[in-house]
Amino acid sequence: MPSTALFTDHYELTMLQAALKNGTADRHSVFEVFTRRLPEGRRYGVVAGTGRVLDAVENFRFDPEMLEYLRARRVVDGATIDWLADYRFSGDIWGYPEGEVYFPGSPLLRVESTFAECVLLETVILSILNHDSAIAAAASRMASAAGDRPLIEMGARRTHELAAVAASRAAYIGGFTLTSDLAAGFRYDIPTTGTSAHAFTLLHDDERSAFEAQVAALGSGTTLLVDTYDVTQAVRTAVEVAGTGLGAVRIDSGDLLLVAHRVRQQLDEMGATKTRIVVTSDLDEYAIASLAAAPVDAYGVGTQLVVGSGHPTCSMVYKLVARAKSGDPAAPLEPVAKKALGGKTSMGGRKWAARRLDADGVAEAEVVGTGEVPAELAEQQLLVQLVKAGEVLVREPLDEVRDRHAAARANLPLSAAQLSRGEAVIPTEYA
Repeated sequence: MPSTALFTDHYELTMLQAALKNGTADRHSVFEVFTRRLPEGRRYGVVAGTGRVLDAVENFRFDPEMLEYLRARRVVDGATIDWLADYRFSGDIWGYPEGEVYFPGSPLLRVESTFAECVLLETVILSILNHDSAIAAAASRMASAAGDRPLIEMGARRTHELAAVAASRAAYIGGFTLTSDLAAGFRYDIPTTGTSAHAFTLLHDDERSAFEAQVAALGSGTTLLVDTYDVTQAVRTAVEVAGTGLGAVRIDSGDLLLVAHRVRQQLDEMGATKTRIVVTSDLDEYAIASLAAAPVDAYGVGTQLVVGSGHPTCSMVYKLVARAKSGDPAAPLEPVAKKALGGKTSMGGRKWAARRLDADGVAEAEVVGTGEVPAELAEQQLLVQLVKAGEVLVREPLDEVRDRHAAARANLPLSAAQLSRGEAVIPTEYA
C-alpha cells in the first residue's frame, strides 16, 4: 500500500513543529474519535473503515520525495523534517469493532502515544471513518428496507474512482451482497456482478439481435435489460430468445411498482416463473421500502448509496481528551476538553463504553464513562485493542465484519428500522 503520510492537513505538521520546539511533543496524549450527534433522521450509526484506518496507520511513512516536497515548500523547518523521516506510530489504538453500531458520544476510536505521534494521524483517520461510516449507515438502512432481497452496489460511476472502492467495501459491511466494481472485488474479495447497459442494446440493429448476442455469450441465466424501448415487447422477446429459464430481467426506469407487477404477470403467463426481476434507477431506502409489496427480487443502488443517502459524512471529530502533565513517561494523565459555545463542548478523560441491555437482551442505552467500569457492565464493554506498541493486532475478513453488523443491528430496538425522522434509537448516558 502506498504511503498515507500526506493524507493530512498542513496544520498537523505546523503543530508538530511548535510542539517539538517548546518541548511538549513527547507528552503522552489520548485522542478520541466521536460524534456529537447523528445525521438528521438517523437512528444509529455504523462503524466502518476501521480496517482501512489500520492500513493507513501502518503505512504512514514519509518517503524522501515527500520530505523534499515539505522542505521545498517550507511547510516545516529542517528539524521537523528530520523528525518526520523516522516517523513510525509506536502507540496503542482501541476502538469499537468494525461493523458495530454507535451513538452520539460513543468513543469510536482511542489513539494513545506522544502528542507528536497522535496529532499527525487526525486527518487520515477522520477522512476514512467519516466517509466509510456514512456509506455503511446508508447501506444498513437500505438493507433493513430490502429485507431478505439482495442489494447490488453499483455507484462507481457516481463518485471518485478511489472513493468508489471504499464505498463498495462499506456497503458490503452495511448489508449489500454484490458490487459492480471490479477494483472492490479484487481488493476486498466482494462478489461482483454485471451484464449489460442500454448502450449494448442500442449498438445492435434491433433488440432481438442484442438479446441473442448476450445470451450466446453469457448463457440463458443472464439478466436482460428490458426498458430500452417498449418493456412489454422486450420481455416477450427476452423469453423467446432465452427460453423460460431466463435468469432475470432488469428494469431501470418508469413507475417501478407498476412495471414490476406487469412484468411479473407477463413472465408467469409465458412460463418464465423463475425468472427474477431486478430494479435499478436512483433507488434509496425510501424507494426500496415503497417496493416491499412489489414482485421484485433484487435492487441495484448507485448514486444515493455513494453519497450516504443525503448524509455523506458523519461529523466525527478527533479530540485530545487527556494528556500528561509533562514529557516524563511516568507523568500522570489529566483530562482536557474544549469549552465552547454552539454545542461543541466535549468531555475530557480516557473513556470506556458499554451497551446496557434490557431483560430480553435488547440494547437500551449506550453508557460512556471514565474511571472504573461498573461491574454490571463489564461484559458489555465495546472497545477492543486494535494496535499495541505500533503493531496491528486485528485483521478481520470482511464477511466477519458484515456478520457483526447484522448481529448488532438485530440487537437494537425494532424502531431502529424506522425510516421516519427521529432521535437515536437508544440514549447515550454518561457515568
